[in-house]
Amino acid sequence: MESKRLLICYAHPDDESFGLGAAVPKWIDDGVDVYLICATGGEVGHVPEALRGKYPTVAALRLSELECARQYLKFKDVFMLGYRDSGMNGSETSRHPESLAYQWRHHPERVTADVAAIMRRVRPQVVITFNRYGGYGHPDHIAIQRATVNAFEGLREDLEDGHVYAPQRLYYAAYPKISLWMRIWKARLKGQDPRRMGINQDVDTLQSLASIEPVHARIPIAPYLEIWEKASRCHASQGGGRITRTSRLLRRLLYRRQGFTRAYPRPKHSRVDEDDLFSNVKLKGGS
Repeated sequence: MESKRLLICYAHPDDESFGLGAAVPKWIDDGVDVYLICATGGEVGHVPEALRGKYPTVAALRLSELECARQYLKFKDVFMLGYRDSGMNGSETSRHPESLAYQWRHHPERVTADVAAIMRRVRPQVVITFNRYGGYGHPDHIAIQRATVNAFEGLREDLEDGHVYAPQRLYYAAYPKISLWMRIWKARLKGQDPRRMGINQDVDTLQSLASIEPVHARIPIAPYLEIWEKASRCHASQGGGRITRTSRLLRRLLYRRQGFTRAYPRPKHSRVDEDDLFSNVKLKGGS
């Protein structure tokens, strides 16, 4: 029987752990081969003073943190696309010619081809990426999301033209509403503007909330919250080491299931009807 294969298409080292750090080990225990695309090296991520100077570059630090996370998430393979982290919209770094955002603006076909080539190599039945807003509007998240959708659709069109492979299902990882509501509530209690959050005040939490899409699948992840925490801690430079007793308790209370939006096949409704992303996948005989 053909193996189950899943490809996650994300932008930075830490996206895989913060977003899917409990789902990945659940899939692996279910016998799924899980692969990761990491499009950039995270060069523009803010690094605390205590961690500076330990690695020759920020990218080297971020990639070492990804290697740490792989001890817990156990991907079958990780593919680095080699683009430069863009930073947020309007920043000087987002105009760097090697950045993912710049490349997507000027050469979208190149980024799409990079993703499609890995899909053909891995041959996943299921593909996961960000929602159309990139979770919180990061241009790299949006770029890899668009490239993933384009690559997925291109391979589906190739299948109609007689090619032998195309991925079967495309999902967007759902951003949890409760988490956003809590951030907005805490910001307002502190007198902060929820439209200007983050270290550089360039994250619009209200827009993130408004951009949440319907959830069609929820998979149980409660047994894997400890692995999620360990993988997240690896990304200490991005705040993964600041897991408090309160945040740990909230995870156990609120994040017992992981939600996904089904982008293909496109559903005709806005309700949850799946608890397994492979429930309707067709596996061929033989490997």
